[in-house]
Amino acid sequence: MVNLRALKERFEQLYQQSPRFFSAPGRVNLIGEHTDYNDGFVLPIAIQRRTFVAAAPRPDSRVIVRSLTMDQTVEFDLSQPGPTRRGSWLDYVEGTARALIERGFALCGANLLVDSDVPAGAGLSASAALELSVGYALAAVGGKLSPAPLQLALAGQAAEHTYVGTLCGIMDQYISALAVANHALLIDCRTLAFEPIALQLGTACVLICDTRVKHELSSSAYNERRQQCEAGVREMARLVPTIRALRDLGVEAFEALSPSLPALVARRCRHVIHENARTLAAAAALKEGRLAQLGSLMSASHASLRDDYEVSCVELDEAVAAVANEPGVYGSRMTGGGFGGCTVTVLEREVVPRAMSAISERLREKFRIEPNFFATDAAAGVAEEYLEP
Repeated sequence: MVNLRALKERFEQLYQQSPRFFSAPGRVNLIGEHTDYNDGFVLPIAIQRRTFVAAAPRPDSRVIVRSLTMDQTVEFDLSQPGPTRRGSWLDYVEGTARALIERGFALCGANLLVDSDVPAGAGLSASAALELSVGYALAAVGGKLSPAPLQLALAGQAAEHTYVGTLCGIMDQYISALAVANHALLIDCRTLAFEPIALQLGTACVLICDTRVKHELSSSAYNERRQQCEAGVREMARLVPTIRALRDLGVEAFEALSPSLPALVARRCRHVIHENARTLAAAAALKEGRLAQLGSLMSASHASLRDDYEVSCVELDEAVAAVANEPGVYGSRMTGGGFGGCTVTVLEREVVPRAMSAISERLREKFRIEPNFFATDAAAGVAEEYLEP
């Protein structure tokens, strides 16, 4: 965990100022993968891993950012246009600041110190946690009206599109901004409405396995999937003009139209349309405590991501397979953009040691990988933090 008192001391050493503190969580998606940029449905929770920012205003327009996790200091000037893509973590920071300014928020220069226990590159949305914690800090220390959580989420998404080059959907930034403690959010990514669903798992829990594998999830691979989905929409809209996104098709309607699509495009669209149906069914199962059904839907989601959307990898597949038949495990799947990162598993708490051992042995034997694990409850979204007296 990040130690706020230590962060305060380090900030005062660096900047000779007293800071305020802000934080935003990473997330894990229970189900609903690669549906958000198709106007679909997702069911994430915020995790108990957060990015923290200590911040204080400057008298000029410079923003100086020291990252303890990256062991780097970078800066930019709000009054001067900068490059839209540097290819570094600064893109997330500056991109969010510029997006807030474009939305009418008057930011001032600031000194920032960032620390985080959200693992980078694990598919737990460390980038959104950085965007939202920094964006909220910059708006707050400027002394002006702070953005509403949804505005902050949209600014973070805009930073990804323009400064990072990833045409992501809204899920990661949305859950980091609007998460409700002890709840999953069923998010409609078209209307941006959400329904909190109590994460009442009884004697079960959510276990995250970080495989510590990252096959480069380049923007081109992610964006290619999006383009394939959009190609499917264009083709099917010729037959059914009311189709604006894959969200507009149910399973039966899609299966009737799918022969008109190229085979690869059909598989991509099939995943998204079936995943929307799975996500709505999973939300209903979670409401009623039907964990066996929730787990079955999670397992089907993984198979679809592996076979139709082709964003899994052998390490994730083996981590899921290692617990598939363990008594007390309801379901397991890859989570996040794919090509590495994490799995999420819903299982009985008493089974956690056995599941961890099964995954570790499988990954160690096949890939010489030592994964990391942590169980999580559902955390709250972006917030100002306060030191205990």
